[in-house]
Amino acid sequence: MEENRTPQETELSAEQLSELLQIRRNKLEALQAAGCDPFSETTYDQTHHSAEIIKEFDALEGKEVSIAGRMMSKRIMGKASFAHLLDGQGDIQFYVRRDDVGEDAYAAFKTYDIGDILGVRGFVFKTRTGEVSVHATKLVLLSKSLRPLPEKFHGLKDPELRYRQRYVDLFMNADVRTTFRKRSAIIAEIRRYLDGEGFMEVETPVLNTVASGASARPFITHHNSLNIDMYMRIATELHLKMCIVGGLERVYEIGRLFRNEGMDATHNPEFTSIEIYQAYTDLSGMMELCEQIFARCSLLVNGTTKIVYQGQDVDLTPPFRRLTMNDAVREYTGKDIYGCASDEEARAIAKELGVELKDKTATKGKVLAELFDAFVEDKLIQPTFITDYPIENSPLTKLKKGSKDIVDRFEVFVCGHEYGNAYTELNDPIDQRSRFVQQAQERAKGDDEAMPIDEDFMAAMEYGMPPTGGIGIGIDRLCMLLCDVPKVRDIILFPTMVPINK
Repeated sequence: MEENRTPQETELSAEQLSELLQIRRNKLEALQAAGCDPFSETTYDQTHHSAEIIKEFDALEGKEVSIAGRMMSKRIMGKASFAHLLDGQGDIQFYVRRDDVGEDAYAAFKTYDIGDILGVRGFVFKTRTGEVSVHATKLVLLSKSLRPLPEKFHGLKDPELRYRQRYVDLFMNADVRTTFRKRSAIIAEIRRYLDGEGFMEVETPVLNTVASGASARPFITHHNSLNIDMYMRIATELHLKMCIVGGLERVYEIGRLFRNEGMDATHNPEFTSIEIYQAYTDLSGMMELCEQIFARCSLLVNGTTKIVYQGQDVDLTPPFRRLTMNDAVREYTGKDIYGCASDEEARAIAKELGVELKDKTATKGKVLAELFDAFVEDKLIQPTFITDYPIENSPLTKLKKGSKDIVDRFEVFVCGHEYGNAYTELNDPIDQRSRFVQQAQERAKGDDEAMPIDEDFMAAMEYGMPPTGGIGIGIDRLCMLLCDVPKVRDIILFPTMVPINK
């Protein structure tokens, strides 16, 4: 019944599904009653994988191999059959003939379902059509699939179902498997590069007593043993700076961050980030690190630094363009905000441009940031470092030399999205405390994303932190860019979903 479905039969009614589930369970019970319980199997001698056999055909032709994986298709042709097996490297055809495996084994094979996990031993050959295959001499049912797979011609297409059942999405869609292999390779390459540059990977707490290190709304939990409320970390920044204070001059951490905020194509409340800190360097050092990470990872997974993201040509070859935030706004609006004589004049420009300010008493710096968001960000297609941020939205950043209201910070933008955020780190504890106090005042006014004072961090700072450069890069967004996927949930293996019964 199941094997004869046509490409048009892409959906099954609850009654049909129930019938298919029961058929498979009946088959399992029959196997178990005959003393052939597939779930009793514990190991299998898997000598080769599909891609290896196909690539090394000349050396393996006629040689015996043992492969294992999920049966994805089957064509019964009397006394002989063809099927395809999916393993960890890809898929390969195998050929089963009654005279080679025996009448009982062949009869059993004919009852196996698409989705069953099999072990196949046989010799390597090519069919008349030139397809590299394995001519089976022995078959073993290693695990029984009790659910029917999606119809093979269309696979698993519904986006929500794909996220909910990523395990099915992986074995039905080769491009999805490729995406997550690339993600793993990207993270490994970042580690390889940083380790080679003398950086040390560290691990810092996920549960914190203070929701600090970034401007964001935290997830709150409760520690039963200590009987205190705690916060899922929104950044790793403060603990990593404490490592710098402690004399670990080059540190990084790749880990999950949690921000109880909105979800859209590029934002997910649970995400993966890397933060990197290096003593005795500044923003320029972080720019070089950022360029190297982007270029090296692109070369690894794409073979080039010239890629296409969602139809847009992007060149990740260093060096990236550098542009101050004020110059960027002037380039796209013709307005020089820092050239304004007063904050009021800057607010008047925003009104003239049709931008409604969130803060009616906004300073020039706040106006500049809002105009950048409104007119510039989505136009930055080629990788661009935006520098010289206003102090108002950069509470942990050192002032630029000679300025009282511009900090030494950059963000890197590609295809209209921000991918990384870097600073010449603030290491003056007195200045740092005053900025925390300003943030506390904002919290008192109702801004629940403003940072509270972290006294443990302040104590560390007062022992002295050397001049330091720091950067945070969104791993999920970087993987989206290098794998050419449009939504952040396409690059997260198991994104959080509302339970079906809600």
